[in-house]
Amino acid sequence: MKKKLGLLYGGKSAEHHVSLQTALAVINALEHDKFDIHPIYIAENGEWIKGPLLNGKVESVTSLQFSHGEALPPTALAPTLFQAEQSEGSFDVIFPLLHGPNGEDGTVQGLLELLNLPYVGNGVLASSAGMDKVIMKNIFAQAGLPQVNYVWFIRSEWEHNREKAYGVVEEELGYPCFVKPANLGSSVGISKCSNREELERAFKEAFQFDRKIIIEQGIEAREIELGVLGNDKPQCSVAGEIIPKVEFYDYKAKYEDGNTALIIPAEIAEDEYAMLQELALRAFKALDCSGLVRADFFLTKDGQAYINEVNTMPGFTPFSMFPLLWKHTGVDYPQLIERLVELGLERHEEKQKIKYSF
Repeated sequence: MKKKLGLLYGGKSAEHHVSLQTALAVINALEHDKFDIHPIYIAENGEWIKGPLLNGKVESVTSLQFSHGEALPPTALAPTLFQAEQSEGSFDVIFPLLHGPNGEDGTVQGLLELLNLPYVGNGVLASSAGMDKVIMKNIFAQAGLPQVNYVWFIRSEWEHNREKAYGVVEEELGYPCFVKPANLGSSVGISKCSNREELERAFKEAFQFDRKIIIEQGIEAREIELGVLGNDKPQCSVAGEIIPKVEFYDYKAKYEDGNTALIIPAEIAEDEYAMLQELALRAFKALDCSGLVRADFFLTKDGQAYINEVNTMPGFTPFSMFPLLWKHTGVDYPQLIERLVELGLERHEEKQKIKYSF
């Protein structure tokens, strides 16, 4: 029997357009004999637009919604989905294809939990902790995972004493270092700094995107990534390596210039892969993840591994690292989507066993 699948994408985030790329790829990869596909588009102004049932491939994931869809203010979405859930044609599962704040950070996941709707991917805790790089790194530290040194600031303390903030970075980390918004992905707002002048510019740039920023020590290392798939018994993909043709893997290198080589599988020793696999699974469990993550590592010449971060909703076009890792592991793109739907339904069924009253 077909599953009624709601695809939730767009979002009020700097990563809105990344989400559109993901949604277009997923819609055109889904098999219509297995799914009834219902798009739900969140415009950049926060408006929710419920689209029509899709019957085939599409060229745009925005124009069709506005042409034929039903516009809903954000406050009207919850009761609308709730009514659909209670009706005969209820959603079987929601697939949030959202990147960044207001989507990947646990907010939408919390809405779906309140509605008791099955959904794909990580839950509220893992999503919110994985979105905030400071919280994520603090949890990893508690779990004993190796990391490069880092410091962080909120905007108000930087504005109160900028010289002190710069001095802390120089004393505890030195140069080079990387300045990042704490709650953003896709390499938006990230700068590499080699001196005080660049550091000052980087602080101003990062604070445009978040009230909290993190600064990480720069090291000479390879960038290795693994995909993790599963719920209580997660498994790892083969490893892949990112080799930027520019100084570092920024937004333009990821999505615009193509100035990046992805090497899959990465040329690493078996013992190095085993070590990274063990660290990736520990990180997945430390955040109580479910469904999927992409775990990113630094690997030095002497074989030391440092976890950089996990991404709880990684780039998900057929040409993104996470799907490519699984393709080389033996799971092609349509199969990967179906497996994620199965995992979302599995986790929802498990949660229904929880007793909420005495």
